[in-house]
Amino acid sequence: MTTSTLYERLNTLNAAYAHCIDEDKLESWPGFFSTHCLYKITTAENYDNNLPAGLVYADSQNMLKDRVSALRKANVYERQRYRHIIGTPYITQQTPALVQAETPFLVTRIMRGGKMDLFVTGKYIDEVAITDDATTLEKRIVVCDSISFDTLVAIPL
Repeated sequence: MTTSTLYERLNTLNAAYAHCIDEDKLESWPGFFSTHCLYKITTAENYDNNLPAGLVYADSQNMLKDRVSALRKANVYERQRYRHIIGTPYITQQTPALVQAETPFLVTRIMRGGKMDLFVTGKYIDEVAITDDATTLEKRIVVCDSISFDTLVAIPL
């Protein structure tokens, strides 16, 4: 696979991922991950110090589906939307079947009444399985630059 094709695949994955969340198509969100995946939201401080604690932790696609189900049926939170701006991936390691990459992002939160805030900045640290037919997240660690959030992280980042 050429380098430009690889970047195209990673950029397409990230664009589709953000579109899914930003357009509130959360039931499709777990489909970006492999069956036995890892999704974690943590702070840069925890990540830099190899501390396992995270704001969100899921180690399977079924756990991600449960999270979406809970968001829809059980959790109570103020209605809000996100708008992602995602940078260009930086490939840190590559084999024919797996790519590791870091991708910067920022998320604006839009509340029901129209108030907008820069909610979070950070980077995705990914392991992505690449086949002829699919580009799938094996691991996505969402490393947030700030050590605090002004509200619960309700919607996936």
